Amino acid sequence: IFKLLTGMLLSCALAGSTVAVQAEKAGTDTVKSYLTGEDVSVGIGHRRPIAVMLGNDTNGAPQSGTENAGVIYEAPVEGSITRLMAIIEDYDNIPRIGSVRSCRDYFLFYANEYDAIYSHYGQAVYALQYLDQHLIDNLNGLTLGNAYYRSTDRVAPHNAYTDFSHLQAGIQSQDYKEDYNGHFQFAPEGTETTLDDGVSANVVKLDNFAYNHPWFEYNAETKEYSRFQFNAPHIDQNTGNQLTCENIILQYSNYVPYDPNGYLNVDTQSGGEGKYITRGKAIDIHWTKDSQWGITHYYDSNNQEIQLNPGKTWVEIVLNDSVGSVSLQ
Repeated sequence: IFKLLTGMLLSCALAGSTVAVQAEKAGTDTVKSYLTGEDVSVGIGHRRPIAVMLGNDTNGAPQSGTENAGVIYEAPVEGSITRLMAIIEDYDNIPRIGSVRSCRDYFLFYANEYDAIYSHYGQAVYALQYLDQHLIDNLNGLTLGNAYYRSTDRVAPHNAYTDFSHLQAGIQSQDYKEDYNGHFQFAPEGTETTLDDGVSANVVKLDNFAYNHPWFEYNAETKEYSRFQFNAPHIDQNTGNQLTCENIILQYSNYVPYDPNGYLNVDTQSGGEGKYITRGKAIDIHWTKDSQWGITHYYDSNNQEIQLNPGKTWVEIVLNDSVGSVSLQ
């Protein structure tokens, strides 16, 4: 038994040594981000991201921490406004993130696609069935005071913020695991997706969102889209920098009203049409979802899953009855 155990320990040591040497040779102190396809440190790339609900009316914008997000979802909520959900993997040094607002149930299904820890301050009643059953790891400001704080430069409910120390306090108090797996497919290193057969999309106008009227403008030099809303550049309040992205996904979705108050039951599961936009071009796509809590896949006209260009992505949830208000120029 002693000889067997000694042999096993020696084998493990040799295997570990071989892996360490291979890692050193391969330079694997970095990995490809699951959110952006870009190189990030192992500690960041293997840590679960957070998915933070952000207010996006004139009281809630500009937001803080959005420049650090690898993926941002924008979807309509009641009252003709939109909410943003910023999915962030590297949040260690962000001065503050917010303002953090309440949950809508469909955002839970988007967040879970990334195995993200969902960060919110309260919820609409229709999300309670999922939160009460703990179907998604989440940090709720109504029950976890240690995960958030109130700022003095805005008035409630637009002044709830968080940061690394508060998030870690909340995560550790709930004993959530902190490693995860990925989502998108990205163009292989050394290549790029150019959508040569696509239509021009140098300007993407989302007038379906009648309150903030957002749009994106393409810069051929940087190969990025710059984001605008409320007739001005959309900035991160922490840095003052305008938000940019390499990829835009328009995800056309059915919905029905939950009630006369305007709460929406957005269909996240049945699939539908849309567009993928990058490098100044756009193509038609269709999307499917593995399951209610599964991953959404986006396919081109040849039924091939699209490959995003490495970088940041905005996913715009466009209700099917407002697709005609979206324009590409």
